[in-house]
Amino acid sequence: VQLQASGGGLVQPGGSLRLSCAASGSIVSIMSWGWYRQAPGKQRELVATLTSDGSANIADSVKGRFTISRDNTRTTVYLGMNSMKPDDTAVYYCSVRTWHSENYWGQGTLVTVSS
Repeated sequence: VQLQASGGGLVQPGGSLRLSCAASGSIVSIMSWGWYRQAPGKQRELVATLTSDGSANIADSVKGRFTISRDNTRTTVYLGMNSMKPDDTAVYYCSVRTWHSENYWGQGTLVTVSS
């Protein structure tokens, strides 16, 4: 599975951004999707997950502000980010886990929240 993340950039506090993660290759093997982020000097943290049956989970730290969704083809997953804060500044990574317990990662996309 190959993953291509996009959509990062500079946004002002309170603003919104949507990240995309497009998958190619063995799409049918994907069991779940995940968005992670890593801020400077901090460990990578899980932000949101979406299973193949559509069950979504959002980390408490961003609950109510972030959403995870997918397109009808189930080849692209989105991370919607609203009411963004400077603490949301990080490199965001998408990842998938397959039914064979394999993990694949996309390249990170930088999100900067600053005025």
